[in-house]
Amino acid sequence: MTDSPTAATAAQAATGPKQARSRVTRRHLLEAAVSCLAEHGWAGSTVSAVAERAGVSRGAAQHHFPTREDLFTAAVEYVAEERSTALRDLFHAGPAARPAVVEALVDLYTGALFRAALQLWVAASNEDQLRPRVTELEARVGRETHRIAVELLGADESVPGVRETVQGLLDMARGLGLANVLTDDAARRARVVAQWSRILDTTLS
Repeated sequence: MTDSPTAATAAQAATGPKQARSRVTRRHLLEAAVSCLAEHGWAGSTVSAVAERAGVSRGAAQHHFPTREDLFTAAVEYVAEERSTALRDLFHAGPAARPAVVEALVDLYTGALFRAALQLWVAASNEDQLRPRVTELEARVGRETHRIAVELLGADESVPGVRETVQGLLDMARGLGLANVLTDDAARRARVVAQWSRILDTTLS
């Protein structure tokens, strides 16, 4: 016996809202995981703590992410993708004024995402199970960020030294993010951003 068209339609209608709720729950878990890592570090970030912050049960959290490692690597990857999308949206018309691009790139490394990623890096240095996953994730995020930087800066990497200059910019941004973890480094950061904009103008021109 097969379902009637009416029954099949009703089942599809019920599945839609269920999938939408599942996506919302997953997003809340990922955002809560990043907040926990940024605020409490790896040791203080458990699946239970994340589930409570997200307003769901531990069982619901484990349905989406069976292990702790699954949850936190997915969380950092999710927010990295969101930040990359937001960065592209800021400059949707393509290459932009270099000071604005440099400042936007530096901002990627001075918020909660960077703090969460930093905690994940520290944990991975001591957790054999976590290390290969974080290493692969960081390599993928790094490649994507580099591609975005090249695009927004209008850089021609066929010119000797340009690729290294763009990578140096990203390494500098990461270093500023690290300095900002301990103190408010905004004033010095503004001067460094201005200087790097001048360096890029010279190198990329």
